[in-house]
Amino acid sequence: MTRIELRTTAREELVDVTDQVVASVRASGVTEGWALVYCPHTTAGVTINENADPDVGQDLLDGLRRLAPRDGGWRHREGNSDGHLKASLVGASVMVPVEGGRLALGTWQGVYFCEFDGPRTRALSVTVSVAETNTRQA
Repeated sequence: MTRIELRTTAREELVDVTDQVVASVRASGVTEGWALVYCPHTTAGVTINENADPDVGQDLLDGLRRLAPRDGGWRHREGNSDGHLKASLVGASVMVPVEGGRLALGTWQGVYFCEFDGPRTRALSVTVSVAETNTRQA
């Protein structure tokens, strides 16, 4: 397992962590398998989305703000219920195939850490596993 540490700079932002995940896969030596990227925070998440046009990330954040506004009349007194809801909608993990020692992302895809209650110091874990092969013969 590899730990990726990052410092976010805004209450809500997407941070491209693709290069760090690629480095974790490379360091693992796994050529065929899976990379699990996991976020252990309740007001943050991880997603795969387009990394060619920064407007896509901004649109994602804007859409989530419309779905879960900060002033939504939430009961949680800490003032970050919208962040909890956004994190639940985005999800806490992504699983990416590893093929030929590389992440099998699509042409326009990147891996993003999603901050919904920053700025904070955060972390992701990356676990790279070897694909099981079926050695039994029929």
